Amino acid sequence: MQSETKTKDSISFEDFKTEVLADFKIAVTSRECSLLGRREVLTGKAKFGIFGDGKEVPQLAMAKAFKNGDFRSGYYRDQTFMMAINQFSIEQFFSGLYADSNLENEPMSGGRQMGGHFTTHSLNDDGSWKNLIDQKNSSADISPTAGQMPRLLGLAQASKIYRNVEGLPAEKFSENGNEIAWGTIGNASTSEGHFWETLNAAGVMQVPMVLSVWDDEYGISVHAKHQTTKENISEIVKGFQRDEENKGYEIIVVNGWDYVALIEAYEKAEKIARREHCPVLIHVVELTQPQGHSTSGSHERYKNEQRLSWEREYDCNVKFRKWILENNISTDEELQNIEKEIKREVREGKKKAWNKYAEPTKAKQKELLVVLSKLAKNTEKKDTVVKLAKDLNANKEPLKKDLAVAARKTLRAIRKENSEEKSQLLNWLKEFEKDMANDYNSHLYIESNGIQTEVLPEYDEDSAEVDGRIILRDNFDQIFGNIPETLIFGEDTGEIGDVNQGLEGLQKKYGKLRVADVGIREATILGQGIGMAMRGLRPIAEIQYLDYVMYAIQGMSDDLATLQYRTKGKQKAPLIIRTRGHRLEGIWHSGSQMGGILNLVRGMYVLVPRNMTKAAGFYNTLLKQDTPALLVECLNGYRLKEKKPSNLADLRTPIGKVETIREGSDITLVSYGSTLRIVTQTAEELSEYGINAEVIDIQSLLPFDLDHDIVKSVEKTNRLLVIDEDVPGGASAYILDKVLNEQNAWRYLDSKPQTLTAKEHRPAYGTDGDYFSKPSAEDIFEKVYSIFNEVNPEEYPAIR
Repeated sequence: MQSETKTKDSISFEDFKTEVLADFKIAVTSRECSLLGRREVLTGKAKFGIFGDGKEVPQLAMAKAFKNGDFRSGYYRDQTFMMAINQFSIEQFFSGLYADSNLENEPMSGGRQMGGHFTTHSLNDDGSWKNLIDQKNSSADISPTAGQMPRLLGLAQASKIYRNVEGLPAEKFSENGNEIAWGTIGNASTSEGHFWETLNAAGVMQVPMVLSVWDDEYGISVHAKHQTTKENISEIVKGFQRDEENKGYEIIVVNGWDYVALIEAYEKAEKIARREHCPVLIHVVELTQPQGHSTSGSHERYKNEQRLSWEREYDCNVKFRKWILENNISTDEELQNIEKEIKREVREGKKKAWNKYAEPTKAKQKELLVVLSKLAKNTEKKDTVVKLAKDLNANKEPLKKDLAVAARKTLRAIRKENSEEKSQLLNWLKEFEKDMANDYNSHLYIESNGIQTEVLPEYDEDSAEVDGRIILRDNFDQIFGNIPETLIFGEDTGEIGDVNQGLEGLQKKYGKLRVADVGIREATILGQGIGMAMRGLRPIAEIQYLDYVMYAIQGMSDDLATLQYRTKGKQKAPLIIRTRGHRLEGIWHSGSQMGGILNLVRGMYVLVPRNMTKAAGFYNTLLKQDTPALLVECLNGYRLKEKKPSNLADLRTPIGKVETIREGSDITLVSYGSTLRIVTQTAEELSEYGINAEVIDIQSLLPFDLDHDIVKSVEKTNRLLVIDEDVPGGASAYILDKVLNEQNAWRYLDSKPQTLTAKEHRPAYGTDGDYFSKPSAEDIFEKVYSIFNEVNPEEYPAIR
């Protein structure tokens, strides 16, 4: 559908007419999809609809300036744009509305996201990169308002890196950094912090980003007067406008119904961003939303008749049609014929999409009915089975859920029977659930080879004892030297080599773009990493302390952790997030939010090495695979002495594997990070009292003990204590659930499994605050001892 930008002066009138009418057809097609889509929801065929009506014409203009290799990071109004770049069809629109789980029918997410969330495929079926330069790209959308903004920054920054860093393998990803990252956002969502953080960061960094604000004066029912100072986002960001002395933004304001002005505005923005790497803000004003926010309600409830009348007059499609007639580009009759034909095409596309969605389930329904029919002839529960089959057969538009319910209720009824027919039903259900798992539960993590491969540290006779930070620094040095697409950035990361000197001297060696300082803005630090990772780079985003991860947790949870899942394996962002924590002191530097992180970032790895040698091995392993990860270094380990390995470049710490660091026979003690040192120390003290404790380092919380080595230990010791510095019910509860319910360690326990955690409050400041807030050596000793006091009070009399 897309046509390149041309001017009336440079082409014949017939060519100009053809181009304009092609745009008109896209605009009308998109609008008809929105109108019919709403009816599909209201009649019950679809669950929910949120559409792009009222934004068609500016999106046509944006599509004309959008080139191969460019990336979009937008929101759920952009259906016209996706149609205009040939990445979204009528059938795909309705397949998304019906949540078709077939990725060929619904390539945006395979039915995993509601309609209006757009993506293109960056990966081949084997997970390798496509040539992103040869296609138009859309990063996978998320629903949280302004959540797309941090990622937009990273997509733009990648062009800056590719343009200015030599030696990068860019053949699939960039042509000299000429690519633009195009962002879109609703005017109300500019109230969000992510918008402002990104706006500021892009101005500081001077990256090729064009950000369009679609302004229809409302955020659902809330008017702009409640959203934005002066009710005008471009007015209040005038201080960002660049001038002769200061870099900043180019700011453009344009009416959303003015076809010619919109094309000129986007031509201008494209030239500035692509050539100069200057960010551009386009405020598209006087837009409408003809059907209101979504199918959840009607905008007539909150817009007065004056506003509704204005919207009818200034609807961008209406104004576009009027402009075509006024300039004698077409006749009313010709436009009516186009509109009539498009209505037919949209109805036909809807019908085809529904048939593609419904027919596979109907075929499975027939299969199941055959199985139930055979079973009904050989069961004591014939009446029940016949009724279930009859009800299923009467369902003319069955959902997959309906098939599962019928099969499972049948098995419930015949639970006491054994027959060949029952076996057939079990086999049918097993295969059906396998298919459903692929439809709805696959691709949370990226499958990767060698994840269990371990390369242990090697030492020479003259291997020195050095500060842990030296091991990290020298390992990063080898990483940056051997893998040109790696880079690291964060607060204090560059010039001083991070606050703990783990990157000492590396900025001078590798340059300010590969080892970079950034401002205090964790959400966009994360976004930089996500966007650059989506364009073939291997970024390491440093969040200075674990506590500060909370500023970025929304992006980690909603964007990064779900990317592989919500695209059904068609996009990836192999980002490493580096931070430090454990045994911190004080309410705001406590590092005690692990339980929350574990439950919010499924789809990422969470790694907790006990020392810097283990951490170095994890970095090396992560760079050999593609699942994003959060790696928490021990804050109190940078100055502790470790023997420096002679094989740093080859070192690998396996992901998802625990390590037994002290053999024992009486009780299994499980912990990680800095607390592990206290546990190990206490285990030695316990041995003096006749208790031989086995100590296990978890190392990897997500994934957790893939070989189930902890249950093997519990089978030997028959007792289990989990020690963790998180709050009660946090990470320790997660660990205990894994060991008891997944590994079934309860079978081997002779004593109640227990946890020892920090207090419920945030830790108090200072050495005493730490001692009385988090598990101490004495706490651990007394907890373990009390377990044996219950077992044998004579041998282990109560301490107090």
